[in-house]
Amino acid sequence: MTVIAAVLVAVSADAQVYVGGSLGIAGNDYNDNTTTSYKFVPEVGYNFNRDWAAGVAFGWQGETEGNAKSVEVNPYVRYTFLHSKYVNVFCDGSFGYTHQYDAGQDADLFAVGLRPGVAVNLTKRLSFVTHAGFLGWNQTKNNNTNVKVSHYGLDLDGNNLTFGLYLNF
Repeated sequence: MTVIAAVLVAVSADAQVYVGGSLGIAGNDYNDNTTTSYKFVPEVGYNFNRDWAAGVAFGWQGETEGNAKSVEVNPYVRYTFLHSKYVNVFCDGSFGYTHQYDAGQDADLFAVGLRPGVAVNLTKRLSFVTHAGFLGWNQTKNNNTNVKVSHYGLDLDGNNLTFGLYLNF
């Protein structure tokens, strides 16, 4: 037990752990019906060295009207290929899973691919992070009808743009 405790203390003393994530809120107006959608995706990761990191984002989203909800988990490996004092440019290789459910309808979404991003170092401990786009494969499977729809390629629309804050320890 003493050896295990000593190893844990040694690893955590040099730890490069970061926590953060993103959240979103939006108003939707459809046929005179206004709803509010929300999304909360916390994230935790570990920097192995200056270039390589691994982490996982997990979260949920939903709407105030209706029963549309989803949960997601997205583990990734990050390679930072451009470093400067204030800006780091990176690319995440990720595998994502999302389960959506809505009043008896449910679906599973899978995604494997690359997500480029930029981290702006506001202070030594705080970074503003954005991801833009997705290059890879994703599939949606409707669990009620067993219909699968797959997509391959590059997706640069606004739905693949995220912003978040990271606290670096």
